[in-house]
Amino acid sequence: MNMNMNMNTNFHGEPIHIAVVSGVGYSHLVPILHFSNILVNLHPYIHVTCLIPSLGSPPNSSKSILQTLPSNINYTFLPPVHPNDLPQGLPLEMQIEHTVTHSLPSIHKALKSLTLRTPFVAMIADSFVVEALEFAKEFNMLSYIYYPASATTLSLNLYLPKLDAETSCEYKDIQKPIQIPGCIPLHGRDLSTTIQDRSSQLYKFKLQRVKKFHFVDGIFVNSFLEMEMGPIKTLTQEGSGNPVVYPVGPIIQQDTQHGNNIECSAWLDKQKPRSVLFVSFGSGGTLSQEQIFELALGLELSNHKFLWVVRAPSSRSKSAAYLSAQNDGIDPSEFLPYGFLERTKEKGLVITSWAPQIQILSHSSVGGFLSHCGWNSTLESAMHGVPLITWPLFAEQRMNAVLLNEGLKVGLRPKVNENGIVEKIEVAEVIKCFMKDEKLRNNMKKLKEAATNALKENGSSIKILSQLTLKWRNLAKETNFKECFTEIVVF
Repeated sequence: MNMNMNMNTNFHGEPIHIAVVSGVGYSHLVPILHFSNILVNLHPYIHVTCLIPSLGSPPNSSKSILQTLPSNINYTFLPPVHPNDLPQGLPLEMQIEHTVTHSLPSIHKALKSLTLRTPFVAMIADSFVVEALEFAKEFNMLSYIYYPASATTLSLNLYLPKLDAETSCEYKDIQKPIQIPGCIPLHGRDLSTTIQDRSSQLYKFKLQRVKKFHFVDGIFVNSFLEMEMGPIKTLTQEGSGNPVVYPVGPIIQQDTQHGNNIECSAWLDKQKPRSVLFVSFGSGGTLSQEQIFELALGLELSNHKFLWVVRAPSSRSKSAAYLSAQNDGIDPSEFLPYGFLERTKEKGLVITSWAPQIQILSHSSVGGFLSHCGWNSTLESAMHGVPLITWPLFAEQRMNAVLLNEGLKVGLRPKVNENGIVEKIEVAEVIKCFMKDEKLRNNMKKLKEAATNALKENGSSIKILSQLTLKWRNLAKETNFKECFTEIVVF
């Protein structure tokens, strides 16, 4: 195991120790680390030890963020699961499921070693690693899920056993919109891709996992009341039958200096305010070759400025890059339309490696974000007041798109043809309408204000965390008292 053991003793009182288990993949590691960061920044007496499972060697992007952590957050890379140890040809979600299963003995061993030295008050696990919370009781810890996605998606997960029992067909074949308690009505085809084949092993894994959500001490969800008022009020109301739900968002990545920010800034500084469309499909999203062509030609036809983070195409899966998000060194001319870069050099900037998303979204020249609607990107857009063109690819992203378009009215979604492709004419028309839509912009401005307020000193999310950490502190004192009393009796 690779252990970073920097202890911070520069705070008053005894430290409260919390164990955190991250999910597999960069986009699940980053949110739980930011959550841990907020905990220790608010309450420096909290000390976090993060256990990190991985499939293959951890990517450099994961290692770089770990180097920025404060000294009262330790981390342990668990022995990585080798890809050859998994059944071959599995979809992304099943790779993650099997990686977690293979990592459970290492998680147990690490917890046993940690708790022999130090009493831990609570254990927090990513929603994809909920099985690890079964160890919490063994080691006398409270158990919590950190849910990095939306409250709408959490509502679906908690409702899924009931929906499963009441439904005989595939969810996409249900004629009427599905009414998840407190949520915007959703068509079955817009539910998470992980539940679209009810006969699959993946669906059965998912159903087993979400049933375990009901047996934890609480769930932290990365959202806030003004963004998802319906689902949050329903989830938290007394007598709902749900575990205690704590809306603690929006928790997003902070801006960091990295590679291309000089190039991006220099180009963005030359553009007019709110004139640039930022185009990115996240750290793991990929498009087919055909779709890249149509998107490129649509950007060109729109005659609007754009900054596009291009990833090499994939014919296998829209999530092909999720666990191996390496984009450096590719030549965009290999898969972009002939002459595109030359024709658009005065209109756009194409980046083929990592882009500083926070820095881009916070720049005054950026007026919109064409996004895959991953929840991290969605919250980042809300925090910086940038409306979205919603282009969901996989996982729960279609649900997020419905929330943004129909619920919050801060997004526009292009139409796909019968082959699932957004054609160039549609791309161009949506961009033209979107970039001049002041109503979308005003709605997002209000959402930005609410997001900022939730994280102020007396904001809703900060209050929730402070109340809970006070509970942990009292519990830690009781535990220490019992241990001291036991020692007196023994000796």
